[in-house]
Amino acid sequence: MSDNNQVSYENMTERQKNRTIWGVITASSLGTLIEWYDFYIFGSLAVVLATKFFPSDNPTAAFLSTLATFAAGFVVRPFGALFFGRLGDIIGRKYTFLVTLLIMGFSTFLIGCIPSYETIGFLAPVLILILRLLQGLALGGEYGGAATYVAEYAQPGRRGYWTSWIQTTATAGLFISLIVILVTKTTLSAEEFDGWGWRIPFWISILMVGVSYIIRRNMKESPLFAKAKSEGKTSKNPLKESFGNKFNFKFVLLALFGAAMGQGVIWYTGQFYAMSFLQKVMNVESAQVDSLMATALFLGTPFFVFFGWLSDKIGRKAVMMTGMLIAILAYRPIYDSMFKSVNLENKTIAANGITETRTAKIHDKITTDSLISFHKETLYTDGTLIKKDSVVHWSPTGPVIKDGKAEEPKVSQSIKLADNTKWYLVFMVFIQVIFVTMVYGPIAAFLVEMFPVRIRYTSMSLPYHIGNGVFGGLLPAVATYLVTTGKEAGHATWYLEGLWYPIGVAGVCLLIGLFYLKNKNNNIHD
Repeated sequence: MSDNNQVSYENMTERQKNRTIWGVITASSLGTLIEWYDFYIFGSLAVVLATKFFPSDNPTAAFLSTLATFAAGFVVRPFGALFFGRLGDIIGRKYTFLVTLLIMGFSTFLIGCIPSYETIGFLAPVLILILRLLQGLALGGEYGGAATYVAEYAQPGRRGYWTSWIQTTATAGLFISLIVILVTKTTLSAEEFDGWGWRIPFWISILMVGVSYIIRRNMKESPLFAKAKSEGKTSKNPLKESFGNKFNFKFVLLALFGAAMGQGVIWYTGQFYAMSFLQKVMNVESAQVDSLMATALFLGTPFFVFFGWLSDKIGRKAVMMTGMLIAILAYRPIYDSMFKSVNLENKTIAANGITETRTAKIHDKITTDSLISFHKETLYTDGTLIKKDSVVHWSPTGPVIKDGKAEEPKVSQSIKLADNTKWYLVFMVFIQVIFVTMVYGPIAAFLVEMFPVRIRYTSMSLPYHIGNGVFGGLLPAVATYLVTTGKEAGHATWYLEGLWYPIGVAGVCLLIGLFYLKNKNNNIHD
């Protein structure tokens, strides 16, 4: 945007400004939504990817390795924030997040093209890790650019409302990823999806990125940055000014430890950990988990805008700190109730409700051996259906001996929920999404208002991406590890052990935020 355009924007009527910012939000949100879709499709398919790109002899270790690779993309996000944040404060917001969009899109597409572990061995997880790191770097530069861009168009008294539309894109991206996976699973057979169909959601990304690139290419620079640039007030060294200046660095640390890290763990608990808990701890079948999560996310997404708007009225701090406090107090009761909702001790097996089948096939690698499968289904009177599969490796002389004893059968179990239980779990996840909207809806406006225009992109991006990328991104892996060790140790409530991580991090953040953050929204930097 030229200086003349800047003047014309300042002289617009309120109605014209609203029309302009809706165009800005549409262009920014579409690209950001697609980047979140690209980023989260990996997490949504973590259970499947564990069997494709990692050794299959230890399913738990493979799943943890997949989560670690997923987390690696989060951990690298702060480096993307520094690299692209610097570019955004020097050359502009528009061009920087145009580059991040292309990096994310091509990385996601290529993940869908990598051969499996069985085909290329350890090269598969190495390539996945490299592409995942590129995704993380791109997302590290994307969010700060989009949030800053929208905020610099918004009227100061309505920043919470306008930037909250950007906040919906993260959940919307996850929602769309779940819908795409659900449609793909429904369209294909289980064998087709497991064989090659899981790649389709990654390939679809390239089409969406192409559309978003065309839209973003025609965007203009934000008026505040354009004005600063025309007046020669942009920073020549944003990194030094952001983190070398003690006064500004104090606000970077406050933004991280007083808001972003608590917001990060609550975001990932309410969305990713909830999904992982349903799949891996409660053993709910994958298709039901996807539809359950998608329903809860769809119902909860409008509340991002509501709490963004509310933060304009009563202050960012009041809304975010209230969300953190309620989440800390409610997590354990919520997850305890979720786990017990599928307790089979309180259910009655239906008449003729047990069916068992036995099949055998030639081993796909050892032609002299067989794989014997035992399938058992148990139907309960309320409609709950338990499916249990055991696969035994059998040689011509009997059971296969490994380390002096018979090889353990591979056992898997899934639960198909009764309708009343499903809707109860939708409600439990929806409550967690509300916590997410309270802390995440106002966070973009809160971070933007902490820093001046000349170093805003760099300064706000780092605490956001450490809070979300490191503290939040590590949550699925850390929580899964805590649950696994708690179960092995025989703890009575082993399924709740993973919650100590988000509760602890959010608790520390809440204390710092309550004592050191100001509730009055800040417009002084404009």
